Amino acid sequence: MAASRQGIAKVLCRLLPSISHPVRQYQSCLHRLPARTFPGLSGFQPPRHTLYQAVSLQGAAKARYTDRPWDYLESAEYIEKYGTNPVWAGYRRNHKGGIPPQKTRKTCIRGDKICGNPCPICRDPNVIVHHQNVKLLEQFISPHTGMVYDPTQTGVCMKQQKKLNKAINTAQDHGLLPIQIPYVDFSGEDYSNSHDAVGSTPPPPSLTSGNTWYKWYSELTPDQNEVAKVKKTYKAYLN
Repeated sequence: MAASRQGIAKVLCRLLPSISHPVRQYQSCLHRLPARTFPGLSGFQPPRHTLYQAVSLQGAAKARYTDRPWDYLESAEYIEKYGTNPVWAGYRRNHKGGIPPQKTRKTCIRGDKICGNPCPICRDPNVIVHHQNVKLLEQFISPHTGMVYDPTQTGVCMKQQKKLNKAINTAQDHGLLPIQIPYVDFSGEDYSNSHDAVGSTPPPPSLTSGNTWYKWYSELTPDQNEVAKVKKTYKAYLN
């Protein structure tokens, strides 16, 4: 072990002069370069915070879409990127083999790590799921049945699919999205007041001696053993 450490140290000592020599030559060349001056731009100073300003402008744009995410779908940036197609059009998830998985992934972002092929919502930070972002929610609802598309069709991860379902339900409760009610034909049903279920109770029929209240009651034949048990139990009250 000690011999291997000594060998590594010797190799490093041999490589350090060869690495440090080009660096010193580069620094000496920089010092020898003449300072160029421009008479018309004597008070000009190069911008030092250009990168910082660009990052701040990009952050301000994202903050604007965060507060009003529906503005992004009407912007020229969105039209140039997606056109008139929904955000999930043409998306295909990378998977092993020729058979796609039965379910989409649980999430595309785990902490600071993003998967190689994120879903249509996770790949664009400006696409934000919100119950007031009606144009985005309509892209995930079938115009024929009013049902939410399955995530296997849109490719959205399960985390974003839960957000979509919650946002769609909230938008429907607030009246921002229509609710599809199935049509049922009730032409064969009778809902008039003459129906026995909703009509007035008929007066009781007049009973004669020997007749039962219900016609079907006379057709029943009780078990004699059970009748004997009842008579024996209530013998004191039957006298």
